[in-house]
Parts: sequence; structure tokens; C-alpha cells
Amino acid sequence: MEHTLVPLSLDDTFRFSCHAGVSCFNECCKDINQFLTPYDILRLKQHLQMKSGDFLETCTSRHIGPETGLPVLTLKNRPEEGFSCIFMSPAGCKVYDSRPSSCRTYPLARMISRSRETGKITVQYGLLVEPHCKGHDQDCVQTVREWIASQDIAPYDAMNDRLMDIISLKNRLMPGPLDARQRELFHMACYDLDAFRQYLLDNYSCQKLNLSEETWKTLLKDDVELLTFGMIWLKHALFGASIHQ
Repeated sequence: MEHTLVPLSLDDTFRFSCHAGVSCFNECCKDINQFLTPYDILRLKQHLQMKSGDFLETCTSRHIGPETGLPVLTLKNRPEEGFSCIFMSPAGCKVYDSRPSSCRTYPLARMISRSRETGKITVQYGLLVEPHCKGHDQDCVQTVREWIASQDIAPYDAMNDRLMDIISLKNRLMPGPLDARQRELFHMACYDLDAFRQYLLDNYSCQKLNLSEETWKTLLKDDVELLTFGMIWLKHALFGASIHQ
């Protein structure tokens, strides 16, 4: 499907609104190949009140990224219904409050790059205009900055940038494919948080990780803090980086 990507700055405006009254409502939830980030999975499994392992088995498919060689997950769809998202209903998204970052960012696209010399991250935005989408014909006008705030995108972006940091480090230090054990460690720390929590309990202590008792207890009960720590731990486990950042 042809589309146009229009570059935008944070304070540029664009016209868009999506609701049940728009004639193409739910069309963007069909014929999809929805990639999920670690924070997407965290939010979805919490929303559905599922263990991470159960969510992964029931709702996702696992692949290996052709460029990074890292495990990636996609959301299962329904082939019998035009390969629609498993969370789509006639009334809209059944997990709307915890929908994935790409869904809540749409119709914007967020692109980041990191300088190899300075490590500085540059963020650019584009407006994705697709022929089927009638949301661009609506009267609602907002800036990119306002859209990011209204869709609660910031916590997703922050965690996704941590993932990009791991990918950048891997590409620089370990350009080849991970071995089976490394892939499982990555999958566990990023996607299967309940398994990672148990792994820490079985193999570590706050003393062994040089963490305070309070921090250790927080990791064992707070998924967001656990995922944040997991990405730091991964850089240590895979690339020998310091675990204290």
C-alpha cells in the first residue's frame, strides 16, 4: 500500500482524529504484522492480568530479527478475519488503554538515530499518510508535542530508547548472531519478566548484585523497575558492561 511520510517537528501541526464515526474505523487493525516492544508486552500482560509466559504463549509469535539477530515478537492475528489484530472488536480496541506504542503513536512515526562518535540520540518525526485512512480529514488539529502528551507516549519512548541502546551496543560489539543461550537471556529479560524475576531469585541476591535491600525488593514487585534493570543487566550479561549505571 502506498503511503507518504511527511517530516514534522515537535511544534508542527497536523490534522487527525480516529473514532467510531470515521468511515475507516478499525481498518488499520486488519492485515497487520504488529511488532511488540518489551514495554508493549509489559503493559499488555498487566492489562490482561496474565503471567508474562502465558501472554507470550497465547498472544505472540517469536522470530529472529534479520538485521539484529535478536529475538523479536509479533502479536498474533486472526487469518480468518483478514489477519486482524486479536484485540480488535467492532467497538474498537479491547486493550486501548494499554495498546502498543506503534498504535498510540500512529499516524506519527518516530525515528531515532545514535551518533557513533558522541552517543547522542537524535529524534525525528514524520506524519504517515495512507490512502485508506480518513482520520486526516477530521477537524482535530494538534502539534506533534500535543499528540505525544495526549496519547501517553513518553513512557513507551523512554523504554524503547533503552532497547535501542542495547541494539546499538550489540551491533557495535557483537555484529554476528547470538548463540542459543544469549538469545534466551535476551528473550527472558526483555519479554518474559515473570521468568526473569524468578531467575534473579534463583541465581542472585542484593549483595551479589551490589544493590540495596530496598532496590532489590522493588525489582521483585515492580515490573517497570524490573524491565529497566533487565536492560542494564543484559548489557552486562551479553557485553560485559557495568551493571551499575
